[in-house]
Amino acid sequence: MNDVRVSGDAMNPNVFVEHLSGPSMEEKSVEFVERKGLGHPDYIADAVAESVSIELSNWYKERFGQILHHNVDKVLVVGGQAWRMFGKGMVLHPITIIVAGRVTTEVKKPGGVEQVPVGRLILSAAKKWLKNNFRYLDVENHVIVDYKIGKGSAELARLVETEVPLANDTSLGTGYAPLTETERLVFEAERLLNSKSFKEKYPFVGEDVKIMGLRVNDRIKLTVAVAIIAQEVSSLEEYAYAKEVVKEEVLKLADKISEREVDVQVNTADDMKDLSGEKVYLVVTGTSAEHGDDGATGRGNRVNGLITPFRPMSLEATAGKNPVSHVGKVYNVFASRLASRIYGEVNGLKEVYVTILSQIGKPINEPQSLTVSVIPENGAGFNTISYEAREIAIEELEKIRKITDLIVSGKVLLF
Repeated sequence: MNDVRVSGDAMNPNVFVEHLSGPSMEEKSVEFVERKGLGHPDYIADAVAESVSIELSNWYKERFGQILHHNVDKVLVVGGQAWRMFGKGMVLHPITIIVAGRVTTEVKKPGGVEQVPVGRLILSAAKKWLKNNFRYLDVENHVIVDYKIGKGSAELARLVETEVPLANDTSLGTGYAPLTETERLVFEAERLLNSKSFKEKYPFVGEDVKIMGLRVNDRIKLTVAVAIIAQEVSSLEEYAYAKEVVKEEVLKLADKISEREVDVQVNTADDMKDLSGEKVYLVVTGTSAEHGDDGATGRGNRVNGLITPFRPMSLEATAGKNPVSHVGKVYNVFASRLASRIYGEVNGLKEVYVTILSQIGKPINEPQSLTVSVIPENGAGFNTISYEAREIAIEELEKIRKITDLIVSGKVLLF
């Protein structure tokens, strides 16, 4: 049975440490892990939402000395239309990106009302991110960026502006540590394929990469979907070479991460008898959003950059939420960082899980519940682990406001 222990600190009565029995994720027989990469439509939606939030946050701080209420976590990427074949292609109908949410659009000052240039800030942030992350996407001609923004309610705006932020929702955040080999392999493989050095060496690899990892006992199978730039491959043979490069480079990475047997399969839906290129994964811009694939904020990676259905996960979209009081964002970042710190500093642990629950209107450093669930190594003393984990959790709660600066400065992973 699990052993739930509640320490007697009257200042933090809702911080619990739980003893979990049973195998760790690494010891289980089956594991699924997914990562949607840089050019995936869902990743684009997350990235645009977060870029807009950061742009607004910095503008608010510069003008008014604090981050004002905003939530732009409802971004929709609507796929366009494109024509492509080996050696060439064109975008026929542009991708549409719609940024939706609520924003503080005006600020009452002694001398009158100051308007916030919301439209300009949104368009600038979205286009800047696209230009910085796609080599073949013509932002002015291949993309339409639009926005549907309403004013934030006065009550929610007030919650952001208090000295100790008050939770603007009743919601939870989750995190865990460490990553398994399969999780690290899936994450690092996508980062490799979308790295600057890889693109310089193999320019035919597009930004739209999705990797699904399946581990059954000691065998790992990676299914890699990677967009290949039509302009960079002139024949089916060159396309086949591009797929082989991706496979071999991922296998080289796997040798560094895992001693397990790893199988890599690339673009498994291809018709490799198609000499025209119409039935293989070719793109013009680097993303499948050019030809019908849609995306939405919150449908992609969690705050550790992965989708892990065998682990506890929050369904909150972290991207685009305000980084001050929106616990759907702050608590997920907090939980992930706390789990990593406890695992790194407390001896005798196989795994750590953190779950934290807010209550709307209450200070974010006073959650309804902060539960640290641990799987100890055989023979490790739970009493010592419980004490040390709880002390770290309480210490991190006291510093929770620092997470806002980390988010706005781009120093934490969100998706």
